[in-house]
Amino acid sequence: MEMNLIAIFVSALTTLVVGFIWYNPKVFGTAWMEENGLTQEELRKGNMLKIFGLTYFFSLLIVTVEMALTIHQSGAVSMVGGFAKVNEALPSFKAFMNDYGTAFRTFKHGALHGFISGLFFAFPIIAINGLFERKSWRYIWIHAGFWIVSLTIIGAIICGWQ
Repeated sequence: MEMNLIAIFVSALTTLVVGFIWYNPKVFGTAWMEENGLTQEELRKGNMLKIFGLTYFFSLLIVTVEMALTIHQSGAVSMVGGFAKVNEALPSFKAFMNDYGTAFRTFKHGALHGFISGLFFAFPIIAINGLFERKSWRYIWIHAGFWIVSLTIIGAIICGWQ
């Protein structure tokens, strides 16, 4: 099993692309600004290079975790000591990978795991933060929806693009 570096870097762009659409004033942007008490003028004052650059960096971190959650062969590779030890693995491991190295490596399977990650991991974190910050359910669902969609797409790309 080899890692597709192009898929990693492309899937990390997902949060930027989905965010551009999701937080557009014609989609959920106006509601998001209302929930946060922000105006267009205030948003324009931000350092966009810093915001987009760090968003992409953090997205790369998310992609590496999502890879482990969606690509089941990662578990088999970790059992022999990781990618550095694959060449030293027993012939039984090589036979296993020949037989099952691409099992469940589809866009559909990755999307399912990405969706599950969003619904059962990202949503609860956002909801807990929102509840303690006294935010509305509208606020919570705007952000949770963004992460559910983003993680679904990341999972699809990272798992299916071999």
